[in-house]
Amino acid sequence: MNQISPMAIVDPSAKLGDNNIIGPFCVIDKNTVIGDNNTFYNGVTVHTGARIGSNNEFFPGASVSTKPQDLKFKGEETTCEIGDNNSVRENVTISRGTASKGRTVVGSNNLLMENMHIAHDCVIGSGLIIGNSTKLAGEVTIDDHAIISATVLCHQFCHIGGYVMIQGGCRFSQDIPPYIIAGKEPTRYCGINIIGLRRRGFSNETIEMIHDTYRTIYANGIIKDGLQEARAKYPGAKEVDYICSFIENSKRGIIR
Repeated sequence: MNQISPMAIVDPSAKLGDNNIIGPFCVIDKNTVIGDNNTFYNGVTVHTGARIGSNNEFFPGASVSTKPQDLKFKGEETTCEIGDNNSVRENVTISRGTASKGRTVVGSNNLLMENMHIAHDCVIGSGLIIGNSTKLAGEVTIDDHAIISATVLCHQFCHIGGYVMIQGGCRFSQDIPPYIIAGKEPTRYCGINIIGLRRRGFSNETIEMIHDTYRTIYANGIIKDGLQEARAKYPGAKEVDYICSFIENSKRGIIR
């Protein structure tokens, strides 16, 4: 049975699972689907188009599936899809999609800290930590297990690789490849994320292989040649293939 405060507003057409807690002054709009065991503390707004999984916590002031901040949006029916076991802290805003992709996606097991923003058509992976007041522009992609510190500004269409650590206050308009630390001003490569990789169970041999791969790529004057050399040095290594494929498919170029 759901626990719905008499001071909450839930549209009759909203589809709710079981054992959800909806606190006072929450608003659940039409065309929304919510799973089981979610908690919505006071003052949370779930707008039309939300598709929310189970076991999530939404803290006061969070606003989910908001109208995109995009002048090209003409009211088309789009969604904002959120997985399971997420902690969405105070005043977080997540926009729904536009005609470009049709949906914004947030995976599972993420911590989205206070006042951060996820814009329209972003695709956010799982196991992420995104810091206070960080802002992601439209159509940003973030792979799993990235850590993005506070007050980071990410340009639209950027791709952030898995297992990265982005230092606080960074702003960037190029892609950030996996396994690295990005920081300083302007934002650039600051070595690999050794502590983060060890915490995730990467062996010392794998960490050294990743480190050597970046030495090979960045030391070469022509990125394409560095990628070929790295693949030849470590044939069949999935981490090296991930790095090289990420860079080869980058549309905005990578930080150096």
